[in-house]
Amino acid sequence: MSITSIRITDDVDKPLEALSKKLDRSKNYLINQAIKEFLARQSVEESRWQDTLQALESIKQGKTLEEDDVNAWLNSWGTNERKTPPKP
Repeated sequence: MSITSIRITDDVDKPLEALSKKLDRSKNYLINQAIKEFLARQSVEESRWQDTLQALESIKQGKTLEEDDVNAWLNSWGTNERKTPPKP
């Protein structure tokens, strides 16, 4: 485990202190949880960005679907005549 020093402004420290007391957890614990959550969200955002880049590349290559075909496929969901997904 490493030690990192941070400066916390009063507008963050006061609510953090209050939450720490309310939850009977240390400020250190709450800060670590917040950082873990932030890092997890950043990982998801990076994954979505990579998906977006891949989708844009597919469009450049002409791999697109007609809206009517997609809508017909989606509208068949939950029916006895479910269609197969359209392909580019």
